[in-house]
Amino acid sequence: MNTAVQSRAFNPREPIMAGAKVSGKLDYLPTLPRNRRVGIGCIGSGFIMADCHLVSYRSAGLNPVAIASRRVKNAKSVAKRHGIASVYPTYQDLLADQRVEVVDIAVPPDVQVEVIREAAGHPHIRGILVQKPIAMNYAQAKQVVDLCRQAKKTLCVNQNMRYDQSIRACKCLLHRGTLGEPVLATIDMRAIPHWMPWQKRLGWLTCRIMSIHHLDTMRYWFGDPTRVYASFRSDPRTAKQFSHSDGICLMILEYSGGLRCMICDDVWTGPALEGAASDIGIHWRVEGTEGLARGSIGWPSYPKPTPSTIDYTSISTGKWHKPRWKKVWFPDAFVGPMAELLCALEQGRQPSLSGADNLKTMALVDACYQSARTHRSVTIREITQKK
Repeated sequence: MNTAVQSRAFNPREPIMAGAKVSGKLDYLPTLPRNRRVGIGCIGSGFIMADCHLVSYRSAGLNPVAIASRRVKNAKSVAKRHGIASVYPTYQDLLADQRVEVVDIAVPPDVQVEVIREAAGHPHIRGILVQKPIAMNYAQAKQVVDLCRQAKKTLCVNQNMRYDQSIRACKCLLHRGTLGEPVLATIDMRAIPHWMPWQKRLGWLTCRIMSIHHLDTMRYWFGDPTRVYASFRSDPRTAKQFSHSDGICLMILEYSGGLRCMICDDVWTGPALEGAASDIGIHWRVEGTEGLARGSIGWPSYPKPTPSTIDYTSISTGKWHKPRWKKVWFPDAFVGPMAELLCALEQGRQPSLSGADNLKTMALVDACYQSARTHRSVTIREITQKK
């Protein structure tokens, strides 16, 4: 029988959401709002919106009522596919729709800031869900967060990897103390993402697009590190298409209590697309004083539905536990950030994925770029206190 997890203080780590569901004695599902009829306006009709957001929203019984996109024809096709009543030729027209109480923005980061600014100016809009990264850098993201706070809009950031089932299950183990004091954590990604055309004009490849997930996951699990050391090189494959510095990204996070975290984001993975056999996957591992957890992320197999996994052991049991589930990161986890925003609006509080919280992830990302550029470790304070 499913029961609610009883939370206990576990600073500096974020507590499990009250009322969350439990399966196999591990908490891995999001809490859904009581009122699922709040009108959602969707801005953007690309893959993330069409194949992830809207699929998960409909599955959870949420209520997207309108959509707008730069490509109106595409927006009409997405609306028909997902049963959305209204298609607008511009996002400004959508924002004027009084039925829209929450806006879901899925546009490139160099465009997103202006859309947020306009959304914040409409009195009937109460909440805004934005993509990561919020903006082009920490300083610009802080302007966005300040803007939404002044306009009294609840801002939530779609850091959806926090709702990957294995990532959330590991958080539950940490929260309960099953693993003891964390000693070492790693995320090892060997995958070839589908890069977006707009990345070429921005000159970004991996760190602000993929590594931001893994850096945010470390923050979700353990809180904020003191400093980071990063080393980047270009991806030989993508370097033929456009210049970038952040292809293959290696990062070490240092925590004041002794915890160390390592992230390897390898988007080359060898010449897999050029004819060699492939070795693709994302694996993570958390070692503590009382136990060990390891897992895999099913995303690289998309569109094949491959659930993420977790295995864990502890001194108290002396054996491996291997719970499994049918839900997958893409698209099932994407309901999590929107549900979190809707619950926050219901309860009159800030979401754990708030803009203010995400500023710390943005600062960590900027610190990685600065570290890679200067070939030294960079403290987070250097970014947040920069004048």
